[in-house]
Amino acid sequence: MEQPTPPRSRAVLPVTCACVLLVMIMVAAINLAIPKLAASDLHPSASQLLWIVDAYVIVFAGLLIPAGAAGDRFGRKGALLTGLGLFSAGATVCALATSVPVLLAGRAVTGAGAALVMPATLSILIHSTAPERRPQAITTWTLATGLGGLLGNGLGAPILEYLPWQGLFAVLAPVGAVLLLLSAVLLPKVPRNPASLDPVGSALLIAGFLAVLYGIIEGPDQGWSSARVLGGFGVGLLLLAAFVGYALRAKQPLLDPRLFLRPGLRAGVLGILVAFVGLFSLFYVNAQYLQYAKGFSVLTTGFAILPLGVGMVVGSRASAKLVVRFGNRPVIVGGMLLITLGLFTLSFLTKDTPYPLYLVCVTCNSLGFGLVGPAMSTAVFAALPADRAGLGSGLNGAAREFGSALGVAIYGTLLSTSFDANLPDALGHARTIGEAVGRAPSLGPGGHAAVLDAFTDAMSTAFRGVALVMLAATALVALWSRERPDPAAASDAPAKAYAGASGRS
Repeated sequence: MEQPTPPRSRAVLPVTCACVLLVMIMVAAINLAIPKLAASDLHPSASQLLWIVDAYVIVFAGLLIPAGAAGDRFGRKGALLTGLGLFSAGATVCALATSVPVLLAGRAVTGAGAALVMPATLSILIHSTAPERRPQAITTWTLATGLGGLLGNGLGAPILEYLPWQGLFAVLAPVGAVLLLLSAVLLPKVPRNPASLDPVGSALLIAGFLAVLYGIIEGPDQGWSSARVLGGFGVGLLLLAAFVGYALRAKQPLLDPRLFLRPGLRAGVLGILVAFVGLFSLFYVNAQYLQYAKGFSVLTTGFAILPLGVGMVVGSRASAKLVVRFGNRPVIVGGMLLITLGLFTLSFLTKDTPYPLYLVCVTCNSLGFGLVGPAMSTAVFAALPADRAGLGSGLNGAAREFGSALGVAIYGTLLSTSFDANLPDALGHARTIGEAVGRAPSLGPGGHAAVLDAFTDAMSTAFRGVALVMLAATALVALWSRERPDPAAASDAPAKAYAGASGRS
């Protein structure tokens, strides 16, 4: 076992959080580029746009757990450096892409790099921070995962205002290279732990999730009763069932399903997943709403989203204090209900909604997200032993990214299906919402208004659908979080330190 080098403590937190911000910026910034991508020479269809957005997070989510195990086994710093290298390489491929398949390949490589970065940063941070400072350090790291989405819009806005969509990737690629150099110089090595990479289990998990997403995304184009879509759902469920069966029999599974017998772990993972379903449903449509319905420029759109960070910061800072006073369960349930309320109020948006009122609605979402993020991550870490820190961070990250991918797929599918059904007949068929909005002026003022109304009506349907998902998940989380974390896990130092920031119910 290699011995950790003395950390340069002042550099560990900012460098690891900068790496997290970078990979999360890539998750969100692509949503701001959707109108430009829709109008680009790539000529993507509505389903291809969803794949372009989701390709990154699908690979990101699917590889997070094996990436965490790889970091445990081969070294967290090496995993981080490899991940940053892959991130920059994938972003370069995206910047040079001249077709949708090449762009998708670049997004997948970038997602693989991000999967190595996320668990490695948290593991390095946990092992390099004094026990009494871990709660605040991990809360800051968790906050960075949420703020990265907002920064993706804020930093992506000036890039996409003055450059084509390729400029987004051309700018982020060298940023990844710079962080690679800083990490190599400033971050410490931490002890390795034996961990199973389990390639069979990883392949089954990724393939199963990909097949289910295929069914969700391709449903509107192929038809919900088509053989391809039904086959996608069927194959996905079979593969996921095979993953569970394999993991139950394997001697060293990547993820033992029996871990989810612990209610606290179930509550934490499900809560994180559905919170990100809600958050990235908003991120997916937000730029389109502000540009198509409100007529904002790309630059104005990016900066119009930034105030959401206030809710996340306030919620995250209040979360630990509230949990110490009231326990995990009330804060988690209250935060999830705030997100649900925010999604429901967003369903009343129209093209005439004033921006301040819109901001109140989305701030409700960000405040709820800030409250639940640290508390739910606490539940995951408290249920796992210290020597599985890589698995714990991998579970946290996988839940986030699977939630992001599902949020984009579910919301985008509901939006596309409802929009197509409400389009004026005079407009005919449109491949994407952007194409329909671009052709709408040819119908005259009344026709243009009808297309925008079809878009906002579709938004309402999609937001209400996601809000119902959130409400159902909140009921399950409330039920599962009634029990205390496993006592054996509570004795582990990293979990105890992290839980100390939030208390236990």
